[in-house]
Amino acid sequence: MSNTYPGSIEKNSTGPLSIFYDSKCPLCVAEMEALRAKDTLGQILAEDIHDPGFGERHPDIELSAAMKALHGKSDGRLLVGLDVSKEAWHRVAPKSFNSRLLTLARRPLFRKLSDTLYTMFARHRYFISFVFTGKRNCQQCNFSPDSPDNGSQG
Repeated sequence: MSNTYPGSIEKNSTGPLSIFYDSKCPLCVAEMEALRAKDTLGQILAEDIHDPGFGERHPDIELSAAMKALHGKSDGRLLVGLDVSKEAWHRVAPKSFNSRLLTLARRPLFRKLSDTLYTMFARHRYFISFVFTGKRNCQQCNFSPDSPDNGSQG
């Protein structure tokens, strides 16, 4: 019996995981920073959906859909929502609390509930960011996938 679920990537994925994130969301940027800090093998490519050239580089990712849920792609396969987060954490820190929690959340027994909670989080992420960071959003939070010493100031 396989341990893969709909939306998950097989363990033998060879390409990097591109994550299409909202750079105007402080919590989203914080997540990208946390992933980058653990990504010692360069497995994660963070792509800002607000970058002026994003649509040309990724015509298959609709901005309106990417604003409603996190999107990612690896080896040509599209992932959405918590499946992106699960894959990212599994790649950079497979034994971490985040990876284990997301693996549990993607199990069939918890999938529907976790998808519902994620949808609510994604819809209200700016308010939730305000509660946790004091910032509702940023013009563009400071995050450079190539710079190890940036902060999420706006």
